[in-house]
Amino acid sequence: MDEERNVMTANLEDRAREIRKSIIRMLMEAGSGHPGGSLSAADIFSVLYFHEMNISPDQLEDPNRDRFVLSKGHAAPVLYATLAEKGFFPKEELATLRKINSKLQGHPDMRKVPGVEISTGSLGQGLSAANGMALAGKIDQAPYRVYGMIGDGECEEGQIWEAAMFAAHYKLDNLTVFLDHNGLQIDGRITDVMSPEPLDEKWRAFGWEVQVIDGHSIPRIIAALDYARSFQGKPSMIIANTIKGKGVSFMEDQCDWHGVAPKPEEAERALAELDQGRAK
Repeated sequence: MDEERNVMTANLEDRAREIRKSIIRMLMEAGSGHPGGSLSAADIFSVLYFHEMNISPDQLEDPNRDRFVLSKGHAAPVLYATLAEKGFFPKEELATLRKINSKLQGHPDMRKVPGVEISTGSLGQGLSAANGMALAGKIDQAPYRVYGMIGDGECEEGQIWEAAMFAAHYKLDNLTVFLDHNGLQIDGRITDVMSPEPLDEKWRAFGWEVQVIDGHSIPRIIAALDYARSFQGKPSMIIANTIKGKGVSFMEDQCDWHGVAPKPEEAERALAELDQGRAK
């Protein structure tokens, strides 16, 4: 059993590495985009799409498929890289990111990209959309679950807390949300710009079941999702402590890499580091 678990973990770590490499390549080709908050979320995306969620390119219209909402829509590169890795569209299309007539725009577009459940980008709104999907599932007595991701800087938005109250009021225990807690936003550290801390206490106060985990530990992410499915009566918040720019030494924990694409020589260095599995 331990050997099987180790093999599964290694496979998911390999997926996360490939997702990170795709992020670097597509941003270098585009000359713009958001690497930091995309790289920080890659391990979570690997577990969600290759272990947890009931979702595949062959069941886009299946009403019982699980749903995912990326509320921090500017991190679209990690979603695009994951969907391509999963086979929703050819990986070659990643090179069209942010280009005219490409389906891969700077924020996810549900009308153009297979596998995107809802268009997002305006911070604070995605959680409300996820609530609607989860409530619909409850009303329909459908078996699917709804997953989402918000940012820690996004928790400065008032709509997040209105949505938090809604989910708890309607006991949306079919909803699991990751909070990508990398501590940085475009202007600096979240605690300096407009501190939303203590996030764990606030989410508990708003009626959510809260776990705090290492967001780069594949086994810990899997265990947190297992736990989230084990109880009833509350929505689940998984606060994932992550490193912005994870996996690329010169991007890690640097807010300057929030929305700056690597130049070709920087991309080459980043890809070499990812191939070597280098990380702090």
